[in-house]
Amino acid sequence: MAGSFAHLHLHSQYSLLDGAIRLKDLYPRLHELGMNTVALTDHGNMFGALDFYKTARKAGIKPIFGCEVYVSDGPMNDRTSRKTFHCVLLARTLEGYRNLVFLVSKAYLEGFYYHPRIDKQLLRQHSAGLIGLSACLGGEVAQTLLQQGSARALEVVREYRELFEPGCFFLEVQPNGLTEQNEVNEALIKLAAQTDLPLVATNDCHYLARKDARAHDCLMCVQTGKQIEDKQRLKHEVDEYFLKSPEEMERAFYHVPQALENAARIAGLCNVELQLGQSFLPRYQVPAGVELGDFLQQQVREGLDRRLSEFSARGRAADEKVYRERAAHELEVIEKMGFSSYFLIVWDFINYAKQRGVPVGPGRGSGAGSLVAYALRITDVDPLPYNLLFERFLNPERVSMPDFDIDFCMHRRDEVLQYVSEKYGRDNVGQIVTMHQLKARGVTRDVARAMGFSYAEADRVAKLIPSRSRAAA
Repeated sequence: MAGSFAHLHLHSQYSLLDGAIRLKDLYPRLHELGMNTVALTDHGNMFGALDFYKTARKAGIKPIFGCEVYVSDGPMNDRTSRKTFHCVLLARTLEGYRNLVFLVSKAYLEGFYYHPRIDKQLLRQHSAGLIGLSACLGGEVAQTLLQQGSARALEVVREYRELFEPGCFFLEVQPNGLTEQNEVNEALIKLAAQTDLPLVATNDCHYLARKDARAHDCLMCVQTGKQIEDKQRLKHEVDEYFLKSPEEMERAFYHVPQALENAARIAGLCNVELQLGQSFLPRYQVPAGVELGDFLQQQVREGLDRRLSEFSARGRAADEKVYRERAAHELEVIEKMGFSSYFLIVWDFINYAKQRGVPVGPGRGSGAGSLVAYALRITDVDPLPYNLLFERFLNPERVSMPDFDIDFCMHRRDEVLQYVSEKYGRDNVGQIVTMHQLKARGVTRDVARAMGFSYAEADRVAKLIPSRSRAAA
């Protein structure tokens, strides 16, 4: 029994300023405890999904995609009530993964109000391939049990059961020792018998080991801007939210072994394989009767002619044959790798910006090694005099998406974003999020503030920590 248990409710560092489990530390600990499967269920987001999938597989751990979503207590677009409930969703199939991505995206784009929220109607429409767990004390089943009693909770349980495919909703019991949790656990066991719904054991893991509880408590203070000594602040009252061993989970739920068995069963049901490396790009619309590759070649040929004419006007000597051979080689690679549309799209919106007087940078990074980009005026750096290699940007032996680093004026970049969204479809345009880690000096100040130290004391200690550049020197 113990060896087959899997944790299905776990928060990593991607549960920002709440989860304290680093992925790189998670996998060795799982192996130590004899587990080979784990789910990632961060609060309201899937920021860590790809990182988790790639690193877990590399470490010999089976990853399960999940999310602890916020379900609004009414329509998700209602901005009059902040009330939400937790619900854990796990991707059982690839369809389930896609539905999970859709739900989380909709939560941010259309349901955000203090939290990214979905509602039951949306969940019902996109629950195929998903497994639902009733979540922690913040779940609607648990909240209803505590506030309105078993009769009303029975109605809520039946409502949630109907949101999912048959056999895909589980009542979640947890061994955290809280009085309220113990009451909920006992009530859930009775509700499971009444409704013939399965139980599942989880531990709502927020940190790796029991000893990490105080550090996690401090992290929550940093998140909420409170001090550890504040009596009314949000906190975990127990130190039980760690990655428990299968044996510890078995001791906690020896009286309901089916809850442990179902954790293993769910782990076996969830099988999602992603095809990484694929690119899904909108297609640039060329004139009727013209092939995409032919249109790109025409634009490059005309653009290179203009560049060479400019060289001549400035009295700069250039070997035209070398330039045309290099352009032909690059075009062949671009066509072969299927990125003709990508180059034309980038050419299009940069051309749009320049025509409207939006300042555009000359180009940075490996994209400056492309003569095709120079001919199209995507970049303004001629790669030949500087021996810049096109293969650093696009290499058929290392298939990856090309990536132009483009700078637009910060005051008018929204005009370009709007143009791209309107022309190529808002569903085809996304902006990249940057995840910043807490740095030593900054986190020292944050922790000191949470522990009640004065700003002067915190600043004095923080300044004793060498910066990375000084440390490297």
